[in-house]
Amino acid sequence: MTVGDDLRTSDRRTSGGRPSDRSVHPDLRRAARLVPRPPRAEGLAAVRRVEVGIDRVDRAVRRVVPVDRDVEVVDGATVDGGAWSVRVHRPPEPADGPRAALLSIHGGGYVMGRAVQDDALCRVLARGLGMVVASVDYRLAPAHPFPAPLEDCYGALAWLMSQPEVDADRVAIGGMSAGGGLAAGLAILARDRGELRPALQLLSYPMLDDRTVLRDDIDESGFRLWGNRTNRYGWRSYLGAEPGAEGLTAPAVPARCEDLSGLPPAWIGVGTLDLFLDEDVAYAERLRAAGVPCELEVVDGAFHGFDRIAARVPVSRDFCVAQARALTRALRPTAAPPRAAT
Repeated sequence: MTVGDDLRTSDRRTSGGRPSDRSVHPDLRRAARLVPRPPRAEGLAAVRRVEVGIDRVDRAVRRVVPVDRDVEVVDGATVDGGAWSVRVHRPPEPADGPRAALLSIHGGGYVMGRAVQDDALCRVLARGLGMVVASVDYRLAPAHPFPAPLEDCYGALAWLMSQPEVDADRVAIGGMSAGGGLAAGLAILARDRGELRPALQLLSYPMLDDRTVLRDDIDESGFRLWGNRTNRYGWRSYLGAEPGAEGLTAPAVPARCEDLSGLPPAWIGVGTLDLFLDEDVAYAERLRAAGVPCELEVVDGAFHGFDRIAARVPVSRDFCVAQARALTRALRPTAAPPRAAT
């Protein structure tokens, strides 16, 4: 369901409603039975159990769509002393000029994950849209809390925009979950520094607001992959402070940014059975109120990471197509101005 100007949603989980297997989208019910529930305890061990589940899903996905081996790996330490690296995916056909590009930021609650996990999607976007896609490996919390991960992403974006094969005016930033949160924070950081101007924020079920962990009206027993206990651990690790504390600001926490004006246009997608539903819808509303064009895609009956876990079912394909359309609209070449008559 694409949400229009009034940002309506249907079947929203609010006021403590419990997601049930019956409320899962029909395309996703089989996958939902195989996806691990969030751990009942918070902490590194609990998050690692989620990571084991994600790894199992990744292996299943790769049996269908192999990891892309035809990529260039660029180590940021050899470029500007940074600690990041990127996996660069290019379309096979030659280009007539500089291409549009996407900086893709992987998810993992700020504490886990790696760029290679998104190879399949990066390959699809690079080859299907004829663009360069660079997926960044950034330092992870808790060993490297904010601002290290965000600065790594900023360094990777600056590198990508500087490449001769890339049109710096047609570069998007995007990610899933914590990657979407980092992309939103990166958009704020780029605006405030005034050095880089991304053309689009592509945010899939982004992790935007640490204050969600304070809610006591959420029954997370029906969630999959990520719940509020692991959410607390992820935010605490990334912020180096207790989530919900006073004084936390953007770009560490995008939802705490008081002024969202002047940010790039955004596409936000999230499912109704996702922990991040309410914070994502609220962020979309605030972007629009600040004059930032924002398309919100709310998928009925979809849980966190559904498009990765069940990539080939129609509802996931539609979600991917919606992202591709948003990229195509935002990154289309700008027509050259007409030449003055002589």
